[in-house]
Amino acid sequence: MTNISFYVLKGDTEYDRQVFACRLASKAYHQGKHIYIHTQDAEQAEQFNQLLWSFRADSFIPHQLVDTNNESPVLIGHDASPPRLMDLLINLSTEQPLFFSQFDRVAECINDNDEIKAAGRQRYQFYQQRGYQLSSHKL
Repeated sequence: MTNISFYVLKGDTEYDRQVFACRLASKAYHQGKHIYIHTQDAEQAEQFNQLLWSFRADSFIPHQLVDTNNESPVLIGHDASPPRLMDLLINLSTEQPLFFSQFDRVAECINDNDEIKAAGRQRYQFYQQRGYQLSSHKL
């Protein structure tokens, strides 16, 4: 069954939330995991794509936006399920994706933004009502 972790961050900026997701993706990538980052829309996907190149000067994470090739260990998408099975889903969307249960792990990134918190609570209840193993980490 999928393990779901909620990471509760201080601050309310989208940038900080995305930087944390970059750090999480970097750690998982270096552990040999295949990662799918699910974003709210195409604009957020492109922002995240650019941030993965620049969030840390000494880091390299091979990644790409979902397209026809999709061979990178880290894929970024927003409007469809990943094209292949992957290990970790990092969800930056305000809703849980319908395909979340195909992953071993799901990471939900929450911050102090009222909209993000409210949507996170709804996702937490959704997962909890369905019996998924949940953990919460305040950072």
